[in-house]
Amino acid sequence: MASLLLPVLLLSLLSSSSTLPPPSSSPSPFTAKAAALRYWHRKNPHHRPLPPFLLSKLSPLSPLSSTAFSSAISSATTPLPSFLCSAARLLCSSFHSSSPPSPSDFSNYHHANFSSYGDSLSGGRDAFKIYSSDANTAADSFRRYSLRSSSRPDSFSSYSSDDNIAGASFSSYAASSSGASGSFSSYAATANVPDLRFSSYDPSAVHRPRTFSSYSSESNSGGQRFSSYGQRATASPATFSTYATDANVLGTGFAGYGEAATAANDTFSSYGSLSNRPSNTFRTYGDGGSGGVESFATYRERANTGEDTFRSYAKHGTAGRAEFLNYGASFNPGSDSFNGYGEGAINPVMGFQVYAGDNTTFKAYSKSGITFAAYRNKSSNPGPPHANGESVNKKRIEPGKFFRESSLRNGTTMPMPDIRDKMPRRSFLPPSIAEKLPFSAIQLAPLFGVSLDSAMGRAMADTVAECKRAPSRGETKRCVASMEDMIDFATSMLGADNVVVRSTENVRGSGGNILLGNVKEINGGKVTRSVSCHQSLFPYLVYYCHSVPKVRAYEADILDVETGERINHGVAICHLDTSDWSPGHGAFVALGSGPGQIEVCHWIFEEDMTWTVVAD
Repeated sequence: MASLLLPVLLLSLLSSSSTLPPPSSSPSPFTAKAAALRYWHRKNPHHRPLPPFLLSKLSPLSPLSSTAFSSAISSATTPLPSFLCSAARLLCSSFHSSSPPSPSDFSNYHHANFSSYGDSLSGGRDAFKIYSSDANTAADSFRRYSLRSSSRPDSFSSYSSDDNIAGASFSSYAASSSGASGSFSSYAATANVPDLRFSSYDPSAVHRPRTFSSYSSESNSGGQRFSSYGQRATASPATFSTYATDANVLGTGFAGYGEAATAANDTFSSYGSLSNRPSNTFRTYGDGGSGGVESFATYRERANTGEDTFRSYAKHGTAGRAEFLNYGASFNPGSDSFNGYGEGAINPVMGFQVYAGDNTTFKAYSKSGITFAAYRNKSSNPGPPHANGESVNKKRIEPGKFFRESSLRNGTTMPMPDIRDKMPRRSFLPPSIAEKLPFSAIQLAPLFGVSLDSAMGRAMADTVAECKRAPSRGETKRCVASMEDMIDFATSMLGADNVVVRSTENVRGSGGNILLGNVKEINGGKVTRSVSCHQSLFPYLVYYCHSVPKVRAYEADILDVETGERINHGVAICHLDTSDWSPGHGAFVALGSGPGQIEVCHWIFEEDMTWTVVAD
């Protein structure tokens, strides 16, 4: 009973603020901000100011609410209610509306539940334009959408573009529908950590073509899963054009795709081209199908390595046809596995034409109907001119992300990377609460309503793993979940009580060319030690802080290139010892060198910071 009363108690505490008298001019000494400032002044008697952006990340909970919130977390057996997450400014699972929006809302819309939408409708059209774009955590559900509909096409244009975590679920979408088409154009483009699931999409559909154009282009990490997609469909071709082009570490899984389908005609054109380490799995793809045609043209061309697995592909089918044209011409060797490929099929026609690869394995594949024309390995396939790892990898490094120390001079014109904070807005937990929580994705995911199998769940696990990994040589690191922990770590690493924290002033100039005005060496240009802190993705605010020796720090006025007007004040760190860095580090790709040969500088991004000792 007590656990049921705690949320009610906290809700009353949170809502009571509207009935309180106006606050006095002096702030309450019991807030998280007041407590953090007292702690800072004890650790730093020189009373150096803390930046406003850092103070804004302190918990908004009042002392009474913080006590009730702590009790609610301690006794919680189900996910925290949305109002608790909102009150503490935490990132919990998205809560959809109970009913789908009207068609007029399909433009510039996000976080919607389209369950059983369009059931048995005939005619008309559904268009999702600029849907869930530029969102932090897009989570949309299309379940039993357009069930048994006829002649009702749908299109998704610029869907989830530029999102941070693009999560969408298409379950039993357009089941048993007929006579229409589905189109995904510029879907999840430039998204960070896309997590898209198509489960039982278009099952038993008739004459319903689907097109995926510019799908997940230039996205980062994450993955897509197509499970039982197009199962038992008839004459419902799918086209994947420029799919995952120029993406970074993107994984796609096709399980039971086109299974038992009739006259399926699927085309993968420019799929995974120019990508970095793409991973694709086709399991029981086209299994038991009849008269299907699958075509892979310029698949994974000029990608960096990559791994594809075809397991039980087109197995036990009838008159199936699969064509691999100019497949796998990656500039670094990839790995392909064909297991049970076409096995048991009747009259299969499968061709590998201009197929390039070193590490390819064929196991238990059909012994007839398969031709290998112009199949070549890496040694005989140098690829197009200039198609090499350095040139394509360099394209993945944003201009200005890394630069040499010599660039930090008055009058230098240089590109500035996108330094905007792309993380969802969250707050620190009060120290008394943060200390109680186990820093474990497995234990905390249920509390925040997060599935471990989702993009957010994997991000939580990655954050925990990064925080717990052994430090590099010369590095000391700690992940902190409260302001007090950050202050402790910074002052202990710098060995002084007279320290200052700095960050770049704003984001103006970001993503364009800038002109440097006055450049100032922090601490007179002495080689020093600094503590840098960067945000990690977690339901509550966690900073990854690390102390790195042998750096020089700079401040610089950033000017508009055309007018010379001061638009920003930047903070940059130059790492003088790079001997322990990986040879494949983006800095060496961008600057054309190697470990220990050069120093590497970068700007401090929005909401990140660096701590240094104040010079005497």
